[in-house]
Order: sequence, then structure tokens, then C-alpha cells
Amino acid sequence: MYNNYAMTNLLQVKTSAAELVETLKKLGVDSIFGYPGASVLSIYNELFNTQEIKHYLVRHEQAAVHAAEGYARVSGKTGVVLVTSGPGFTNTVTGIANAYADSTPLVILAGDVSSENKEGKIFQNVDIASIAKSCCKKTFTISQNDDIAQVITEAFQEAQSGVKGPVVVALPRNILENNYSGKEKTDCKQIEILTDLTEHITNLHNLINTSQKPLLLIGGGCLDASEEIEKFVSKYQLPVVSTLMGIGIYPSENHLYLGMIGLNGVDSANNALSKCDLLIALGTAFSDRSTCKKNDFASNCKVVSVNITPSEKNIDFEIISDVKNFLNEILLSKNQPETHEKWHMQIDELKDNPAIEDENFDCLHSSFVLKTISEYTKYYEPVVVTDVGQHQMLTAQFFNFNKPRKFITSGGLGTMGFGLPASIGAHIANPDSLILNITGDGSYQMNLQELATCREHHIPVKIIIMNNSYLGMVRQLQEKIYNNRYQVEMINPDFTKIAEAYDLFAVRVNKKAELIPALEKAIHHQGTAIIDIIIDSFENI
Repeated sequence: MYNNYAMTNLLQVKTSAAELVETLKKLGVDSIFGYPGASVLSIYNELFNTQEIKHYLVRHEQAAVHAAEGYARVSGKTGVVLVTSGPGFTNTVTGIANAYADSTPLVILAGDVSSENKEGKIFQNVDIASIAKSCCKKTFTISQNDDIAQVITEAFQEAQSGVKGPVVVALPRNILENNYSGKEKTDCKQIEILTDLTEHITNLHNLINTSQKPLLLIGGGCLDASEEIEKFVSKYQLPVVSTLMGIGIYPSENHLYLGMIGLNGVDSANNALSKCDLLIALGTAFSDRSTCKKNDFASNCKVVSVNITPSEKNIDFEIISDVKNFLNEILLSKNQPETHEKWHMQIDELKDNPAIEDENFDCLHSSFVLKTISEYTKYYEPVVVTDVGQHQMLTAQFFNFNKPRKFITSGGLGTMGFGLPASIGAHIANPDSLILNITGDGSYQMNLQELATCREHHIPVKIIIMNNSYLGMVRQLQEKIYNNRYQVEMINPDFTKIAEAYDLFAVRVNKKAELIPALEKAIHHQGTAIIDIIIDSFENI
């Protein structure tokens, strides 16, 4: 009788780990990307008993963060990562830094060693908060005095507020395993957004009407304002350029769109930028890849910046506001815009299409391949996830993205190995879309172990490897700056045989005639498919 009573009481006890999982469910979390270890087994035990949240076991913790990034970037929700202490957490740092650079909302739940005794050498003990603080928005370390439900809720609010980004929560093992007791709730701080925009709207309207050559620049901070931007452009008839992270927010096929600016941008966009007399920059931080030489960037025009945080660049007219809020306000104004007919005529002359080599060549070139893939898959409106390198920039140039959250790439950090795990997260966020992972042979080998994750969870991503046996972007720089002193030639494995080892479909393409049939087979294949395309080793962009 005593044993039954004790067992009943034991079953009624709720641990902090149980409360954490309950809180995640209340917050609408449906997917977690992780890798278990002793410090977080209490959480995994609770996840085993819930149907609302699915856990995806990756094969490396860095990949867990990239998968959560892909999920967040496509869904607009906060991606969630669950890892154990020590190396479990330290393996996530590159992914966290990548999410921080690209303002992607994540919550990283990191197991920690017991808080009861941290003196001396403790197995798998690292200072999570100190390691993370330089590459995330905020860190929390749960203590005995905290209400874990409130801390987790605040972490999600922090990830999604203001400039979005990753938040790290350190979870000591003993606290997770202890009984949960709620604490007195306190109100979470909310970031204040500028609300009185009347004077700014009047000033901007006057600047547009008095300029001769206005130009609109859209960045990644406009991701939630695509509809407002289309209405704003339609009202003022402004030509549009974008940063790498702004691609797809305004339809690429619209006649007013000129392309991506910057170091690897297209001539039409960069030429328009050099000729405009008013640049209206929405949701961009003016990174060095966009501005190139900062002293020369937009030196002949007035620059207006609308962004949620102040710019580090000298701006003529700065408006600290959420882009969506600001555009909604300006669209309500009754001001009548001026026409800029001469400027539009010049813009039409500046327009160009990225050059494609003469088709009379022996080997395949990236530009031809990517243009062909773009045209072949256009009907599907795919989500395209790239890695980093020449293929990334050529994808940005040759694909037409007409909706937001269709082009997913590592912008601010330039992380090789991002593409495959991010594609997994992208599929989980949008299982009805065709997901293309366009990667290079160098980037692909950074995280190709995630083919196992694809196989286990039947992720039907289509992986397109631009295989030139070089780190192409680095080779190009060594050729240009360092007298062809290459250290980046790669002896690659047979990627089709690696796919076969994972029991996945793969095909190799060596010539033009093989490209379309390979695409057709891969797209109609029910599961993961790999296309290994052998391209020119010395093509530059």
C-alpha cells in the first residue's frame, strides 16, 4: 500500500524539464533540431511523451543550428535547437554566429553541468554565457531562483523582437531534473518602436518629389514588409535594387527591379546606385559587401535609412523605425508623388541580363547550368537554399525570386556547410514546396553527414553540387591578388557513391545534354536526390 502511494506521488511530480516542454508547446513549437547527451536527457524524456513537438536528430550540432535557421527563415517562426553540455554546445557556435549575422530568430537550449558544484575540473564544463555573448542577442542561465517557464518565454520574445536573432539558454542538469515550482511572474520588457512618424513621412515625400533620380534599396530587414514595399513602389514608381539578403522581397521579374548591388552585384543595379541622387534604404545595415568602399558608396546622393536600429554609416536622413510600420504610415498619407520619366528612361537603358557564355563550349559553366535550372524549375516556385561561394552569387543573379522566404543563404557570416542542413529545416517548415540545395563541392563536404538525417526523415531535398574540384571563390581571389598561388585544388570523392552508401538517389552530369534529364529524374524522385554536376574548374564570376 505504501509503495503504491509513493508511486502515485512520484507520477504527480513535475520536473523543470517537464515544465520546459509544456512551455514550448504553449509557444507553438512544433519542431526541434538537436543531439542528446546526459545533461538534457530529462528534456528528451519529456519529448518522448509528447505528440505536439517532433525532434529531428541531426548528425552534428552545427547542423542542428543551420537546420533551425532554415526552418525559421522559411516559416517566420523561431527555430529551436536542443544540445547537451560541453562540446554539444561549443559545436553550435558557428551556427549561432551565422544566425546572429543574418538576424535569424532562434532559441538554443544548451544543457549545462550541474550548478551545485562547478569547482575544479568538471567533465564537459564550459562557460556557455561567456562563449555565446559575442555572437547572440542575449544569454540566460537558469538558476534555482528562476521560473523556467518565464525565462523560456522571455527568450522567445527576445529572439523575435527588434532586430531578430539567436538567444542562448543554459540549462544546468540538476535544475532540469529537480521538481518545478513556479515563481512570481514579472513583465518582460518590450522594445519600443518609434510611433510618431508624421514629420519623417513629410520630409521623405518632399525628398522624393524634389529628387530627379530616386532609388529604393531593400535589405533583409524588410522580410516582413514585402506587401507594403510593393504598394510603396507602385505609388511612387521607384526603381528598386536589393542587397543579397533582400532578394525576393520585391519581385525580381517586376520591370522596376534592377537586381542585387555590391561586390558581386549586377551592373544594372550598381550603375543605378552610382547615378541616383536619392537613395532610400529600407532595412539594411550597409555591410561592406554591399557598400564595397564605404567612402565611395552613394557619394553623389542623399541617403535615407529606415531601419529598426541606427546605422554605423553617415546617413543624411535616418528614421529609426520598423520598416513595415513606417511604410504603412506613409501609404496612408494623401501626398501626391511626382513622376520621374527621364529617370525611368535611363533605368530602362541600364537594365541588363547576366551574361551567359556562348553555348558552343566543351565543359559546363556555372552560369549556363544555373540559368537552365532556374528556367526548368520556375513552374515549381522552389525554395532555393545555397551554400557559400561562386554558386551562391550566380544563383542570386540567375534565379528570379518573386516572393520572400524563397532564397535562403548565409549572408553576413558566409558559412560553408550551411546549405544542406538549412534545406532540411526549409522542408520541415514548408513540406509542400520543392526545395533545391545549390552547393559547391567544398561547402557540401562540410556537413554531408546530414545525408543520414535526410534518409532517416525522408527529406525530399534536391541537392545540386557544382563540382569544380576547387574552392572556386578563393581560387579566384588567389588568381587576382596573389599571382595564381593556389592552395585550394580538391581531390573529391565520388559523390554518387557516397549517396549510394546512404541509400539515396544520385546522378552525375558531365555534358549539357545530360542536365535536363538529370533534373527531371531528381525532381520526380520521391526522396532526397543528388545531382553531381562537373563544371569548369577555372570559371570566374
